[in-house]
Amino acid sequence: MEIDLSAYEYTMWRFLFFLTCFSFMLLLGSAHLILSVCVFLFVVVPLIFRYSYTLQRSMLFLNFVRWPRNFNYSAPEKAGLSGTRNFHLTSDDGITLGVWQILPGVLINESRKVDASDEWYEAQLKDGKPVFLYMHGNSGSRAAEHRLQLYKVLRNMDYHVVAFDYRSYGDSSPVEPSEDGLVADGMFMYKWLQKRVGNSPLFVWGHSLGTGVSSHALAKLSTEGIESYGLVLEAPFNNMRDELRAHPFAQVFAFLPWFDNCFVWPMYNNGLKFDSDVHVSKIRAPVAILHAEDDRIVPFHLGQKLYHFMLENRSVQSLGEQFWRFESKFGYGHKYIYKDHSVPYIIKEFVETSIEKRKKSTQKTD
Repeated sequence: MEIDLSAYEYTMWRFLFFLTCFSFMLLLGSAHLILSVCVFLFVVVPLIFRYSYTLQRSMLFLNFVRWPRNFNYSAPEKAGLSGTRNFHLTSDDGITLGVWQILPGVLINESRKVDASDEWYEAQLKDGKPVFLYMHGNSGSRAAEHRLQLYKVLRNMDYHVVAFDYRSYGDSSPVEPSEDGLVADGMFMYKWLQKRVGNSPLFVWGHSLGTGVSSHALAKLSTEGIESYGLVLEAPFNNMRDELRAHPFAQVFAFLPWFDNCFVWPMYNNGLKFDSDVHVSKIRAPVAILHAEDDRIVPFHLGQKLYHFMLENRSVQSLGEQFWRFESKFGYGHKYIYKDHSVPYIIKEFVETSIEKRKKSTQKTD
């Protein structure tokens, strides 16, 4: 049987033509899809962020992340914190704050024997042992696991720990957060404690976003003549500008020429600044920085920048700065520095030297 080559070739060319057209249409569709995704991701999303204060606030504070879920704050002993009282305070601006007072290890058994009341707990704050006011970072609550473990480290050193949730976190008032709001909560808690600790030295510990809250709160308190015995900054950033540029989630957008205009400055214009470098320069109290080299949330170099800024800009009347580096080989990342066996020794030395510096400073002014 003879084959009509001209008809065969014609059919083959038709098939190849339609296959080419179909492939081109697929390619065109894919290119259109890719272009649409790129426009949405790199143009629309930045514009939405620029003009949405709600989105800016949500992404910064992550107060919608409720973990651990369904936690009973009235029963901290179920999280391994026996010798802890749960209570609530109402701040000057009507905000209800959930609070834990965590006793030093040596007082746990005694609290069981006396069937401790609120008055008994409060009286213990005047026993002369150091008191730490803890200001946590974003997301979760005072009951987050890494926070619980840090409380245990401090209580095992026979320190008092008072941990609270800012507005919109944990069991505190469901009021939308802001930098000024969280700082007001921190200042209220510090003043509340200051009235109850007597001669016990009062320190502040801030972690992550809490370093921005604590440094800002203590800077404002300093203008009122109130100085803490010392400030511990765990995984701090120098300011929100640099943190936004360095955060891993921002790396998707950081190359954009309009990154600052769409992400950084809108937050600044809305009062979400957390200029820790500016604030620590106004604090006279000793400051200790703890930072892990493998911290990917707040990169290590931002803690270094804050430290060097302090060295160059803090008042000559300040009482000292320390920087403690934790090598990446340990894998502590952003929130597990408490695991390091050197932490109790570092904090003990910081507390003791800070108390001694306060005594000497007081003697000079007498």
